[in-house]
Amino acid sequence: MALIVKSAIRQMMKGQCNVGEDFLKTLDTEVVAMVERAAARTKANKRKTLKARDA
Repeated sequence: MALIVKSAIRQMMKGQCNVGEDFLKTLDTEVVAMVERAAARTKANKRKTLKARDA
C-alpha cells in the first residue's frame, strides 16, 4: 500500500539530491507503521479520531 506521493518527494528534493526507490519504499513503510501506531493509541484512549498527539 503506497501512502506517499513519490513525485512530490522527488520534487521536494529537486536540485538538492536524488531520491532512490529504496528510500521511497522505506519511507512508505515508516509512514504505514506511524499510522498504525497512532491508530492503536487512539483506540487505547477510546477515541475514533487520529490526532497529532497520537503520532
